[in-house]
Amino acid sequence: MSSPTPLRLASSSTDGPYRAVREEGDQRIAAIDIGSNSIRQIVADVSTNGQIRVVDEMKAAPRLGTGLVETNTLSDEPMRLAIESLIRMATLARQLGAKRIEAVATSAVRDASNGTAFITRVRQETGLRVRVLVGEEEARLAFRSALAHFELGHGRAVVMDIGGGSLELALSAEGLVERLISLPFGALRLTEQFLGATPRAKDVKKLRKHIREGIQRSLPLRDWRGADVIGSGGTFTNLAGIYLARQGMRAARSVHGTRIPRVEVEHVLEMLQEMSVAERLTVPGLNAGRADIIVAGLAVAAEVLARVEPRDLAASAYGIREGLLLEVARVMPTIADPGEARSRSVREFAERCHYEEPHSRQVQRLALQLFDSIGERLGCAPEDRRILSDAALLHDVGYHINYEGHNKHSYHLILHADLLGMSPTEQVIVAHVGRYHRGAEPNKKKHLAYAQLEKRTRARIKRLSAILRVADGFDRGHVSAIDKVKVRWMERALRITPVPVPKAKSLRLELWGASRKSALLERLIGVPVEIVGLDGKVVQPSEEEHPEMVD
Repeated sequence: MSSPTPLRLASSSTDGPYRAVREEGDQRIAAIDIGSNSIRQIVADVSTNGQIRVVDEMKAAPRLGTGLVETNTLSDEPMRLAIESLIRMATLARQLGAKRIEAVATSAVRDASNGTAFITRVRQETGLRVRVLVGEEEARLAFRSALAHFELGHGRAVVMDIGGGSLELALSAEGLVERLISLPFGALRLTEQFLGATPRAKDVKKLRKHIREGIQRSLPLRDWRGADVIGSGGTFTNLAGIYLARQGMRAARSVHGTRIPRVEVEHVLEMLQEMSVAERLTVPGLNAGRADIIVAGLAVAAEVLARVEPRDLAASAYGIREGLLLEVARVMPTIADPGEARSRSVREFAERCHYEEPHSRQVQRLALQLFDSIGERLGCAPEDRRILSDAALLHDVGYHINYEGHNKHSYHLILHADLLGMSPTEQVIVAHVGRYHRGAEPNKKKHLAYAQLEKRTRARIKRLSAILRVADGFDRGHVSAIDKVKVRWMERALRITPVPVPKAKSLRLELWGASRKSALLERLIGVPVEIVGLDGKVVQPSEEEHPEMVD
């Protein structure tokens, strides 16, 4: 390819929309990752410009690494289950028209004395040629995937992938790999070696000491303290699921990009290690198939974090198989600067929804002016500005479905969009702010999705919705008649005065629109919001006078 192109993964179900819409020039590829705990397959279309669309996915958990610590061989039953799964995957890939099926095996097959015999059997029964990866190759593929999904262009990063049999670490600076590390610290391997079915507190303590000593020997501290940490693999997607559930974020469509505070990793680990496997099955966000090995996986994660000392870690829903897909497709992700991937992703999503760009940009501009003037006093945090900006740009994407109730359509479209660089928590908030730019105000008694969120998140949504409603009102006619807004805190009121663009003939509709949508902002700040016209008079709108203007 003449220039590197960032990965764009569009998810789909088993009956995904991409089966029937392969574009001319697309190449359909299947990638299979044969791990110690699970086997995963992706079938995807790769376009000539590097765009990758997921057609289908399949997963199985034969646990090839079971008993490997004790016997050094792959057991018969896991091998049988693995081959049955691979037959199904190969059949699906061929039926979907995959031109190439790339299969790789990792720790369990690499370490087993009968690994080569297993690979031979796989080829005989499935027709698949399986390539066995060394640990450093696994780490590089995990990094390649992270590079496609996170902004690693500035500073240092540690990408860690915890599989069933091993831990892979990729250390990078300014988006370039400096060191690759592979250690035998997989969740399944360590569970069998140290914890068994009913681990005790002293067993977990012994396990952590073992991990700590290995990491200290391998991971240099001087250059990597405080680096950004990204975790891929089932340990991290389950950790993110548990964390989001504890935050009331059950509406999040994906756990990808969830940032989990370091202290929360320790809290979740402490909670789970005191539970039996049966008790863990009741924990929201934890996959049943991971319940027996999650403690070992989290212990590894906790020790890496203790060594690097970041503020938090970002969970990635993509890992080695996505990196493999990129490698096979010869797609090299661009090294994205902070905010670049997110801005591009939000804009492209808006364009796919055929949004009205002039109006959306105008509302975005006015909303940010209001935020800069009143946000801090209203209780907004600096990071809320980016959320408001995205919500303002996307608030009307619901028109793509229907005008009637378009704000609710906007909510669902945003919530289920693939937005790179945006955490699940941020995406849920953006969706809600877009939902409440018009119509009913946020109400925890009437709106279930809103009610399930924690109190602090609900407050953020209210504040940002209040600002967005006024900004949207200031472009009620969709003609961008206002150049800027001037805000002045009076003793007993908040006064907002719009300044028209030079060619504006009248601001009558804009003044009316902002005034009638200021009620939520008034209640939040506790004083009247006065929308002031060019004549210096406060606007007093009446919906009865202008029924056709009600949105």
